[in-house]
Amino acid sequence: MIAQILFIIILAAAVYLFSKNVAKIRRNILLGKDTNRSDNRAKRWKTMAMVALGQSKMVKRPFAALLHFFVYVGFVIINLEVMEIMIDGIFGSHRIFSRPLGGLYDLLIGGFEILAILVLVACVIFLARRNVARLKRFTGVEMTAWPRSDANYILITEILLMAAFLTMNAADQKLQLLSFGHYIKAGSFPVSHFISPLLPNSAGSLEIIERVCWWFHILGILAFLNYLPYSKHFHILLAFPNTWYSNLNPKGEFTNMAPVTNEVKAMLDPSFVPETSGEPARFGAKDVSDLTWKNLMEAYTCTECGRCTSVCPANQTGKLLSPRKIMMDTRDRITEVGNGIEKNGKDYQDGKALLDDYISREELWACTSCNACTDACPVNINPLEIIIEMRRYIVMEESQAPASLNNMFGNVENNGAPWKYSGADRLNWKENI
Repeated sequence: MIAQILFIIILAAAVYLFSKNVAKIRRNILLGKDTNRSDNRAKRWKTMAMVALGQSKMVKRPFAALLHFFVYVGFVIINLEVMEIMIDGIFGSHRIFSRPLGGLYDLLIGGFEILAILVLVACVIFLARRNVARLKRFTGVEMTAWPRSDANYILITEILLMAAFLTMNAADQKLQLLSFGHYIKAGSFPVSHFISPLLPNSAGSLEIIERVCWWFHILGILAFLNYLPYSKHFHILLAFPNTWYSNLNPKGEFTNMAPVTNEVKAMLDPSFVPETSGEPARFGAKDVSDLTWKNLMEAYTCTECGRCTSVCPANQTGKLLSPRKIMMDTRDRITEVGNGIEKNGKDYQDGKALLDDYISREELWACTSCNACTDACPVNINPLEIIIEMRRYIVMEESQAPASLNNMFGNVENNGAPWKYSGADRLNWKENI
């Protein structure tokens, strides 16, 4: 009974802390400007099913996709076993699903074990790719000590959890064969069967091993749950809403700015009266509050996998731009803003901004707006939207575009084309034909 009460207290505390941290992230995301991403619901459900659930964009790198598939499926399906563990912990039962499921239970436990060993092997390979092979896309100025450690912590945790799960089953199987206590004969153990010979034969020792692994496994999962909001692995949850709210417009299609649209309409129709909403709107984005809530959701969804940066032509030529850094900087900044508001009130200003304090102008102007990063992202994140909005601020609010762009703007204004020749001279090229 004491164990049950202790488990219920720990479970309730874990759920409370997780809910509290998720609420903070939600608050931070909603600091962004509103945008409508609820149109064409059928296409959105299809996009989420293909990209988030089906992982259709992962297959561009087949080996990594296969390993990630093992981890992904293992994470989803083994959680069914976690449900049983939680029910057993609350009611003091043991393998409560075994009787109602009958022979199907043996099949499920056997499947869980196979998935557990596949997850374990995949995580070991992922660790080797990061720390032994040192793949280039896992490096970069933005990949400081914390992002590198974050990935390793999660992989090591998953390895330990799977090892504890298999060891728990191995001890359980031996206790079943000994008909010890409440350890009823239930389940098939195709993987942990090979671990059993390594364990002692004493029933008392086996029970200690089984209980220690049981507690380690469930407490590890609850700790993992509360670690997610601080980690890039929060994409496990946010990938689904993020892909549902994807931008369904053609890549490269810019959004219209309402103030500019109103000005154009007023020029074309003198009787047009724009709607005013108090303070004049800012052109583009200087800080995270100028971005949309979808941009901020994408920042929290970023997996830091580096696929965007690895295909960026600007990054490949040695320029400072890294689309992954854009998303990581946006996430760090909105977290900083949210923490400041929480401590000092909603009107608090810390005198910092995403532009210059986090993202340099050199990074922004290095972008060729080719959309390679958007196309490569496995969860439909769009770094280009943030880059374009910050460029708009620099050009339209500060008038600080690079000289080459200012020359082009002047030519468009004076000649109606990017070139320095007047419209009257456009056809001069045919004179010598």
